[in-house]
Amino acid sequence: MVFRLQAALGTVGLGAAAAAVVLAASSVHRTPQSAHHVAIAGLQFTYPAVNAAAAVLLALAAVGAGVLATIVTAAVRQFRAHRRFMSELPLLGPLPGRPGVMVIDDPSPQAFCAGYLRPSVYVSRGALELLSEAELVAVLSHENRHRSTRDPLRFACGRVLSQALFFVPALRPLRDRYEELAEQKADEAAISATAGEPGPLAAALLAFEEASPPGAAGISNERVESLLGRPPRWRLPSPHIALSMGTLCGLVVLVWRTSAAASAHSTFNLPVLSSQPCMLVLALLPAAVVLAAQGWLRRPIVSA
Repeated sequence: MVFRLQAALGTVGLGAAAAAVVLAASSVHRTPQSAHHVAIAGLQFTYPAVNAAAAVLLALAAVGAGVLATIVTAAVRQFRAHRRFMSELPLLGPLPGRPGVMVIDDPSPQAFCAGYLRPSVYVSRGALELLSEAELVAVLSHENRHRSTRDPLRFACGRVLSQALFFVPALRPLRDRYEELAEQKADEAAISATAGEPGPLAAALLAFEEASPPGAAGISNERVESLLGRPPRWRLPSPHIALSMGTLCGLVVLVWRTSAAASAHSTFNLPVLSSQPCMLVLALLPAAVVLAAQGWLRRPIVSA
């Protein structure tokens, strides 16, 4: 439910952004006689003639273009980082008797699920040497749960959506909550694989924690409480969801109403080709938004 709600809000947000861009483009007409003219230093320049509805729609289109650019840029960065990570894995081959599990040549204990469309489970040589048979069963069952639900792809989608759709405040808490629930469900699968005993999984987590840098094993207080049979109660962030739905509904209505009355006229001449650079105002604003979004995306992404 949490992931579906997150995906639904993200889809509506992306649809509204795309609709603003498309409808703004369709509202601009090439009619040189209706464009405004101004003389600067003896040169005749033109700029678009727009009504109030078109001005609002063009502003929404600029924001929508920035959102779409952020989505594409963030998705490409995620894909490239994932491909680079996968290409650098020192693979030794499949683990005998464990379909879909690959062994990597690393002395430190590691176990993770990676891959978007066809994820696989990876376990290090150090983990195989460190864990007992029951602990290994628990760890692999945990990661197989992530593989069966394609959690790496869902995590990536959640990060990209919450990063791009900044005007949908519910996306970030829903993303964080889904990541927590995914770990708890994977822990439940691990416990079921060891006859309902949480001991092997807990021992494996402690072994990973002792042999890895602090926090690398991902042992949170909520996860410990869940392993002890006391899962903390959590409620949907109703205020955030209500605000997000109100924002999206208002945005959709605003785009729809302004597109019906929007009217913009221009010559579409470029500054380098003509002394009448019409559409200059329209071109600069989306370009500035896209450049600002790309600069913001260059900051490092901290994964949960």
